[in-house]
Amino acid sequence: MKITEVQSTTKEQRVAAHSHIKGLGLRDEDGFAEHTAAGFVGQVQAREAIGLIVDLIKNKKMAGRAVLLAGAPGTGKTALALALSQELGSKVPFCPMVGSEVYSSEIKKTEVLMENFRRAIGLRIREVKEVYEGEVTELAVEETENPLGGYGKAISHVVLTLKTVKNAKQLKLDPVVYESLQKEKVQVGDVIYIEASSGVAKRVGRSDAYATEFDLEAEEYVPLPKGEVHKKKDIVQDVTLHDLDVANARPQGGQDIMSLMGQIMKPKKTEITDKLRKEINKVVNKYIDQGVAELVPGVLFVDEVHMLDIECFTYLNRALESSMAPIVVFATNRGVCTIRGTEDIASPHGIPSDLLDRLLIVRTKPYDEAEIRVVLQIRAKTEGLQIADDALAALAAKGVTTSLRYAIQLLTPAAILAKMNGRATIAEEDIAECEGLFFDAKASARGLLPARLGELAGTGDVDMMT
Repeated sequence: MKITEVQSTTKEQRVAAHSHIKGLGLRDEDGFAEHTAAGFVGQVQAREAIGLIVDLIKNKKMAGRAVLLAGAPGTGKTALALALSQELGSKVPFCPMVGSEVYSSEIKKTEVLMENFRRAIGLRIREVKEVYEGEVTELAVEETENPLGGYGKAISHVVLTLKTVKNAKQLKLDPVVYESLQKEKVQVGDVIYIEASSGVAKRVGRSDAYATEFDLEAEEYVPLPKGEVHKKKDIVQDVTLHDLDVANARPQGGQDIMSLMGQIMKPKKTEITDKLRKEINKVVNKYIDQGVAELVPGVLFVDEVHMLDIECFTYLNRALESSMAPIVVFATNRGVCTIRGTEDIASPHGIPSDLLDRLLIVRTKPYDEAEIRVVLQIRAKTEGLQIADDALAALAAKGVTTSLRYAIQLLTPAAILAKMNGRATIAEEDIAECEGLFFDAKASARGLLPARLGELAGTGDVDMMT
């Protein structure tokens, strides 16, 4: 008898640069940061400062303000912004962008900024709808002869039985509703609800009566609904203001050939007018006043903010004062430099002084050797790699002389070299071999310097004797 092992078909999750970050790592009782927690190592003051900002956002006291994360490359600025979004929860919009994204040949710089501003502002709409809700106990499709002829059959109606704790009800549904059920992949045993007005079906999850059917299953089990099958239900929907802008800006063309050709020939990127946004804001404010909707200010993270120019900074000053403004988090690794778009105006971090006055500045500090060692241990564990203590010490020392990012990037190539040499654990010689194959930025620059001096000597621009 031959027994073969079946390979798992489960997709492996890609390990990204910040996969190990799970939050800010603050203590619940006093809000102070642990030195090593939630994927973070060190940066205690910066994490505690971001923790205070999280509290300000949750208490809705942060409107119109912005935060600047300033520090050297590789000190955890982006990680802090991601941890901030994780602390706020998945329901709060988080929109990351880079300063250079605003430069486009299709739309204005200020339009790109406003789009991202609107993406970072959520709207939670609560509606009371008449629905049929329950566990599906019967799903039968009744077919009839196709009125157009041929061998195929058409669906005449669908018989659906829904059950709750109190009672059960059999429904006769239109074929259009069956298409909605198919999109949601509804089957017997699922808990669903169908909107009475629109016929839209929504699958809530699998009934918990089937929870012991399999040992392992990637299903979300929900309890059997209480009350009647036919009821009124609070439906909560989360959208962003940008979603509303796009939905209302898209022209509803006709079905004639000219309308279709116009839609095809239309450029991919179009600007949403300020007039349309004001109309949408009026409707949103009306919903908020009626208590139907709630505004959820999210987080807009702008990395490499020094890449923005003076026009963008002027626009940001006005945008931050708006009543509908998200919490803006900037990040930069520059000191005093010239503001882009000007010739001789130098300012700290490349940001004009009037905008700097609006910012709460959080500084990140470089890591020492012990902290780099712990970061490397966490990354090795996240990537599923085994590394010897001497190799870890050598890599941490290399991170001090070069950079943390370079040390982290050597982990996976060193693991491949160790596997080629027949070892499951990364050894010090694997690290040394990787250093010979891959140069860090400083070593690469030193290697190019003699060639550059040779070029200059050939043109007579430099005296090689000096």
